[in-house]
This record gives sequence, structure tokens and C-alpha cells, in this order.
Amino acid sequence: MSSAAWVVMPTFNEAENIEPVAVAVLGALQSCAPGEHRLLIVDDSSPDGTGELADRLAAANPAVEVLHRQAREGLGPAYLAGFRRALDGGASHIFEMDADFSHDPADLARLLAAVTGGADVALGSRYVPGGGVEDWGLLRQIVSRAGCIYARAVLGLAVRDLTGGFKCFRREVLEAIDLETVRSHGYCFQIELTQRALQAGFVVREVPIVFRDRRRGHSKMSPRIAIEAFLVLPQLRWGRARH
Repeated sequence: MSSAAWVVMPTFNEAENIEPVAVAVLGALQSCAPGEHRLLIVDDSSPDGTGELADRLAAANPAVEVLHRQAREGLGPAYLAGFRRALDGGASHIFEMDADFSHDPADLARLLAAVTGGADVALGSRYVPGGGVEDWGLLRQIVSRAGCIYARAVLGLAVRDLTGGFKCFRREVLEAIDLETVRSHGYCFQIELTQRALQAGFVVREVPIVFRDRRRGHSKMSPRIAIEAFLVLPQLRWGRARH
């Protein structure tokens, strides 16, 4: 199979960000991904017009594709729909990233280099040497760190940033981990994917990144998402997740 790097980017109410982030992502892919590259925007019927803006981008640039979903079901189902489309489209490497510039498009090259250099999954990590966060308050830093520590302790994994959502997968990883049975909807989805990759024997490498708080728009984090992670993690650890 020829090299084809796809970025899967879920959106909900990202009208302020979608055009500049798409331009930045496509520029980064052009520089780092030889062969075909594509940005797949997965929009959950954003009421602010994000989907319509994405359609205009796709009409102007054949490297952009838009997948419209009728219901807002959460981050996990949006990514799963995007992964299936990327695999069906022949992607050899699939990225996931946010649409609000919290993830720097320039780091796509470093994640891809880690995978082409021997890893099966490259995970942009805030909590390894060289990584970090910017513009976060103390409480948010404590909650994020505590969440990662809790996840590592419950699951018995050595990955330091289990909640990170900036990743690059070889297609073989997503084909092997049975996407149809992934149950998490919120940010626990990121933990579940990494756990499944490790359980399947794949190599996960953490690549240091600096995570920057969004400048425009509103965060999608909510208490419900945090509660889901607290409840689901023990089920993932002891094999009681509902499929």
C-alpha cells in the first residue's frame, strides 16, 4: 500500500478555528507526509456553521474531506467514524488531533517520524521531558495530572500521558484493536485506545509536545466526561466493559 497520511479532526462549534487550523494542518502534511495526504473533518452537526465552512474548504481543496454526523454522540464515536473512513480510503497512517490549535500542527512531523522510525503508535505527551502545557490554571493542571496518575494506577500502564488526544497510528493498529467494541465516548476514549494498542503488543512511543489552551471558542470538557472516565477505567482494567 502506498503512503497515505490522514488527519482525523472531530469538530463541534469550531467555526472560529476550522479554516486557519485546516490551512496549518495541510501545510504541515505537505511538508512531512510524502505521497497522498488528507484532512478528514468529522462534524457533529455544529449549530455555529462549522460544517458549512468545512464544506467550502473541501470544495476548494481536494485534500479536505468532510464527514457529517447527524447527532452529537461524543468524541469517541466521532473518531471511530473518522477512523473507519480513513481505513476505507486507504490511509497508511492516521492522526487524531483537536481543531482548536491546542495541538500544534507543526508537531505532526514529529509524530509521523516516531511511527516511521519504529513505533506503532506515537502519542503527543505533555508529561515526558520536553513536554508541557501553557496557559492552564493550577486547578486544571492538578486535575489533568491526577487523572493520568489515576489511569496509570488502575490500568497498570507505564504511559505517562494516557489522556492525550494527539496521536499517529499505523493502520495495522486500528485494524487490530477491534474498533467496533470500543465503548468510551468522552476523553476516556483516548485511554481505551492506548490500552488496547498495548494489550495487542504494539509499541507506543511518547513524543513530547506543548499543549496550549484554546484561544477561541469554548472547551468541550464537562463534569460528565470526568465522571465517565472515573467509572469506566476500572471496567477496562478488569475486563467488564460492555461491548
